[in-house]
Amino acid sequence: MANTKTEVDFEKVLKKRDLIAANFRWLFGSQICWNYERMMSTGYLYSILPTLRKLYKADDDLKDMMNMHNQFFNTNPMVGGLILGMDMAIEEREKKASKEVVTGLKTGLMGPFAGVGDTIFGVILPTIFGSIAAYMGLQGNVTGVVIWVLVNILVVGARFTLLPLGYKQGAKLVTEFADRLNALTDAAILLGVTVVGALIPTVITATVPFVYKSGKVELKMQDMLDQIMPSLVPVLLVALIYTLLGYKKMTSTKAILLVMVIAIILYNLKILG
Repeated sequence: MANTKTEVDFEKVLKKRDLIAANFRWLFGSQICWNYERMMSTGYLYSILPTLRKLYKADDDLKDMMNMHNQFFNTNPMVGGLILGMDMAIEEREKKASKEVVTGLKTGLMGPFAGVGDTIFGVILPTIFGSIAAYMGLQGNVTGVVIWVLVNILVVGARFTLLPLGYKQGAKLVTEFADRLNALTDAAILLGVTVVGALIPTVITATVPFVYKSGKVELKMQDMLDQIMPSLVPVLLVALIYTLLGYKKMTSTKAILLVMVIAIILYNLKILG
């Protein structure tokens, strides 16, 4: 009965044309103004902006949600429409009350979706069909070109089905699983943080080559740090940069330059390797 009431009380605002418009915006604008500080945030905001204008009539509410959507966001653009569709469905039903849920949803899903999308669309499909098309092209067979073009057309077509699918699943989250939505959001956030945490030791390489010698005693600083926690230095570096970016006048460009200068100095002093 609770679910039925939710459906009765709910006033549908978004039409099919709104989903199509958001789809086209995501297709052509998901990576506009891409930068290292916020990555795809501007593209995401551009894609959902017409929806926000329909849902939030008060200027203060609109500005608040625009600021929220302009925070860091990065995922595979091929599958990002799923997140966008779920977001649109949740905000349509919950309006500004969905702010924390949407933030958690985006934060939690962008990492796993990026992994899946990069694997399928960035590795598997190009490797299989690209190699077939290239081999046939080397043999002078024009069919190879046709195959590659058809695969890309199918990929673009598949992208158009993901946003409506996400919209449908987002609506289901709100109507059928409303009582468990916070738990699902927390789980998504935890998954996202876990993925980001796992990336630190695999992406960042930093060691302490300093060796203390006294007679026959030799202590390697890196071995001691590894006993405390493997990849401790990369974790501390990430924590330092994260803290620095919290300051108002600190930008990602300044942080990169600062890291470069400190890295050069510490490397020449044999403190970091």
